[in-house]
Amino acid sequence: MAKSIAKACLRFTGLFEAELLTELMLRFWNHPLANEAEFRSGLLETAAEVLQRSADGERLFAELDPKRVNFVAAVWHVESVSLAERSDILPAERDLREKWLETLLKALPSCFCDPDLLE
Repeated sequence: MAKSIAKACLRFTGLFEAELLTELMLRFWNHPLANEAEFRSGLLETAAEVLQRSADGERLFAELDPKRVNFVAAVWHVESVSLAERSDILPAERDLREKWLETLLKALPSCFCDPDLLE
Protein backbone atom coordinates (compact mmCIF):
# COMPACT_ATOMS: atom_id res chain seq x y z
CA MET A 1 0.00 0.00 0.00
CA ALA A 2 1.21 3.49 -0.83
CA LYS A 3 2.51 5.75 1.91
CA SER A 4 -0.21 8.15 3.04
CA ILE A 5 1.00 11.61 2.13
CA ALA A 6 -2.45 12.89 3.10
CA LYS A 7 -2.00 11.68 6.69
CA ALA A 8 1.44 13.22 6.97
CA CYS A 9 0.16 16.52 5.58
CA LEU A 10 -2.82 16.42 7.92
CA ARG A 11 -0.42 16.30 10.87
CA PHE A 12 1.43 19.26 9.33
CA THR A 13 -1.74 21.42 9.34
CA GLY A 14 -1.54 21.76 13.11
CA LEU A 15 1.86 23.42 12.96
CA PHE A 16 2.65 27.11 12.64
CA GLU A 17 4.53 26.28 9.46
CA ALA A 18 1.24 25.35 7.76
CA GLU A 19 -0.11 28.82 8.51
CA LEU A 20 3.09 30.32 7.17
CA LEU A 21 3.05 28.23 4.00
CA THR A 22 -0.60 29.10 3.37
CA GLU A 23 0.11 32.80 3.73
CA LEU A 24 3.20 32.62 1.53
CA MET A 25 1.32 30.72 -1.19
CA LEU A 26 -1.41 33.33 -1.18
CA ARG A 27 0.92 36.33 -1.15
CA PHE A 28 3.57 35.05 -3.57
CA TRP A 29 1.05 34.16 -6.25
CA ASN A 30 -1.10 37.25 -5.62
CA HIS A 31 -4.34 35.86 -4.26
CA PRO A 32 -6.76 38.80 -3.86
CA LEU A 33 -7.66 37.76 -0.29
CA ALA A 34 -4.10 37.17 0.90
CA ASN A 35 -4.32 40.01 3.42
CA GLU A 36 -7.47 38.66 5.09
CA ALA A 37 -6.53 36.63 8.16
CA GLU A 38 -10.00 35.11 8.45
CA PHE A 39 -9.82 33.86 4.85
CA ARG A 40 -6.37 32.34 5.40
CA SER A 41 -7.52 30.64 8.59
CA GLY A 42 -10.63 29.23 6.93
CA LEU A 43 -8.62 28.03 3.96
CA LEU A 44 -6.17 26.19 6.20
CA GLU A 45 -8.95 24.66 8.30
CA THR A 46 -10.81 23.44 5.24
CA ALA A 47 -7.60 22.13 3.67
CA ALA A 48 -7.15 20.03 6.81
CA GLU A 49 -10.66 18.63 6.25
CA VAL A 50 -9.75 17.79 2.64
CA LEU A 51 -6.64 15.99 3.84
CA GLN A 52 -8.67 14.04 6.42
CA ARG A 53 -11.19 13.01 3.76
CA SER A 54 -8.33 12.00 1.47
CA ALA A 55 -6.60 10.05 4.23
CA ASP A 56 -9.92 8.25 4.75
CA GLY A 57 -9.88 7.25 1.08
CA GLU A 58 -12.28 9.74 -0.51
CA ARG A 59 -11.22 10.55 -4.08
CA LEU A 60 -11.24 14.31 -4.68
CA PHE A 61 -8.86 14.40 -7.66
CA ALA A 62 -9.44 12.20 -10.69
CA GLU A 63 -5.71 11.85 -11.37
CA LEU A 64 -4.44 11.54 -7.79
CA ASP A 65 -4.91 8.65 -5.38
CA PRO A 66 -6.57 9.97 -2.19
CA LYS A 67 -3.71 8.92 0.04
CA ARG A 68 -1.25 10.80 -2.20
CA VAL A 69 -2.96 14.21 -1.81
CA ASN A 70 -0.54 16.79 -0.43
CA PHE A 71 -0.99 20.09 1.37
CA VAL A 72 -0.68 22.31 -1.72
CA ALA A 73 -3.22 20.23 -3.65
CA ALA A 74 -5.61 20.38 -0.69
CA VAL A 75 -5.39 24.18 -0.52
CA TRP A 76 -5.92 24.39 -4.28
CA HIS A 77 -8.93 22.06 -4.03
CA VAL A 78 -10.55 24.16 -1.29
CA GLU A 79 -10.26 27.34 -3.34
CA SER A 80 -11.44 25.60 -6.50
CA VAL A 81 -14.56 24.21 -4.80
CA SER A 82 -15.26 27.55 -3.15
CA LEU A 83 -15.29 29.29 -6.51
CA ALA A 84 -17.47 26.59 -8.06
CA GLU A 85 -20.04 26.68 -5.27
CA ARG A 86 -20.32 30.40 -4.55
CA SER A 87 -22.25 32.74 -6.80
CA ASP A 88 -21.80 35.84 -4.63
CA ILE A 89 -18.19 36.50 -5.63
CA LEU A 90 -17.79 39.63 -7.72
CA PRO A 91 -16.51 38.99 -11.28
CA ALA A 92 -13.26 40.94 -10.80
CA GLU A 93 -12.42 39.00 -7.62
CA ARG A 94 -13.48 35.70 -9.23
CA ASP A 95 -11.12 36.36 -12.15
CA LEU A 96 -8.20 37.04 -9.80
CA ARG A 97 -8.94 33.94 -7.74
CA GLU A 98 -9.20 31.77 -10.88
CA LYS A 99 -5.90 33.24 -12.07
CA TRP A 100 -4.35 32.26 -8.73
CA LEU A 101 -5.56 28.68 -9.19
CA GLU A 102 -4.13 28.53 -12.71
CA THR A 103 -0.83 30.03 -11.58
CA LEU A 104 -0.49 27.51 -8.77
CA LEU A 105 -1.11 24.62 -11.17
CA LYS A 106 1.56 25.93 -13.54
CA ALA A 107 4.08 26.84 -10.84
CA LEU A 108 3.82 23.59 -8.87
CA PRO A 109 2.63 20.88 -11.29
CA SER A 110 4.33 18.15 -9.27
CA CYS A 111 1.85 18.77 -6.44
CA PHE A 112 -0.99 17.61 -8.65
CA CYS A 113 0.31 14.25 -9.82
CA ASP A 114 1.32 10.97 -8.24
CA PRO A 115 4.81 11.42 -6.70
CA ASP A 116 5.87 8.07 -8.19
CA LEU A 117 5.65 9.64 -11.65
CA LEU A 118 8.38 12.10 -10.66
CA GLU A 119 11.03 9.45 -9.96
